[in-house]
Amino acid sequence: MTRPPSPQPFTDLTPALGGAEANPIRIGFADKNPLVLRGLQSLFGEDRRFELVVSASDGERFLDAVARFELDVGIIGWVMANGDGHAVLEALKQRAGSPRIVVYTGADLAVARAAMQLGAAGFLSKSEPPERLLDVVAEVARGRMMFPFLDLGRPMADDPLACLTGRERELLERLAEGLSNEGLARRFGLSPNTVKFHLRNLYEKLGAANRAQAVAVLLQRDRS
Repeated sequence: MTRPPSPQPFTDLTPALGGAEANPIRIGFADKNPLVLRGLQSLFGEDRRFELVVSASDGERFLDAVARFELDVGIIGWVMANGDGHAVLEALKQRAGSPRIVVYTGADLAVARAAMQLGAAGFLSKSEPPERLLDVVAEVARGRMMFPFLDLGRPMADDPLACLTGRERELLERLAEGLSNEGLARRFGLSPNTVKFHLRNLYEKLGAANRAQAVAVLLQRDRS
């Protein structure tokens, strides 16, 4: 009996998407959201300056793709399973010939500063028009650094919670007390879905993949 092929750890886009220029910018994506990945494929697939090589759903799969394919620029999210943006940038420091990385995320400028210090070449918030990402990636491929204005004179560790709203800070403090999502909903008079919405934003801002990592940020801040 014929055995079915093993699933690929990432999607190789090269055979399916053509029409690039003679010397296109070879790019790869990594993002936890399949809708974002499909949007990026559509956006870059319509621009002949780029050749879409791989698409990955997490950091580990992206690093696997980097080891197998030649990429000029990688566009990655910050909060991902199996290797977040921080882990990807740390790993690429150890690899010769690694692609230049643009962090594309909904997180705020605290993440932009962290990404720059970890060696990223660019940053763009998902609140910006998606078409802006085309220009950022093109400039990064030319060797430029593409970041919003950052006050690099201010220490990163001033207050890692400064990016949170008052409600998000309260939620984080209650998380540290061990409250479940249902407990948070009862404490704040919110629906479970609203609690999940706030927690997703909180994790994104802190660069945390889950509640344990978010609580660790709070505890580290309190010890410093």
